[in-house]
Amino acid sequence: MKKCKVLKMTTDDIDAVFHIEELVHPNHHWSKDSFYNELNNNLAYYYCVKDENKKILAYIGLWQIIDEAHITTLAVHPDYRRKQLAQVLLIQAIKDCYKNMVKYITLEVRESNLPAILLYEKFLFESIGMRKNYYQDNGENAIIMFTQNIWYDKFKNNFEQIKEGINKILVSYDE
Repeated sequence: MKKCKVLKMTTDDIDAVFHIEELVHPNHHWSKDSFYNELNNNLAYYYCVKDENKKILAYIGLWQIIDEAHITTLAVHPDYRRKQLAQVLLIQAIKDCYKNMVKYITLEVRESNLPAILLYEKFLFESIGMRKNYYQDNGENAIIMFTQNIWYDKFKNNFEQIKEGINKILVSYDE
């Protein structure tokens, strides 16, 4: 894969994002209206990874409320998985958290989604609990994952190491 960019999601991106959403979550997915509403939410930050042809390959969304962020969604087009795009998006999200003085980041993940769980653990998210029957499509449980304070040296040093390794794949971030 050639150079990719992380850019703020705009309303022009929603059709392509919705297509990925349908591929990744065929039985229960967000509506286009949900994405439009999120882009109008002052607490929300949404980004896309685009390739050199401006094709959307992946996206992430999060809310920032006071000193805590909640990752609401993260998806990678099935044809572009295992290319570190989810890591690229998490880097952008965490950079925003630092910029906005966020201390903690949380999310829910399907208990069967081992690749995602391992990714979040790489970024030092820890399992702190379970939401029973969380997912509406099949009643699957969600693991609640949370970071320690992202300003602590352990988190910051780990983040910098990941970021340094990912930047080798020629990515530019929305500043």
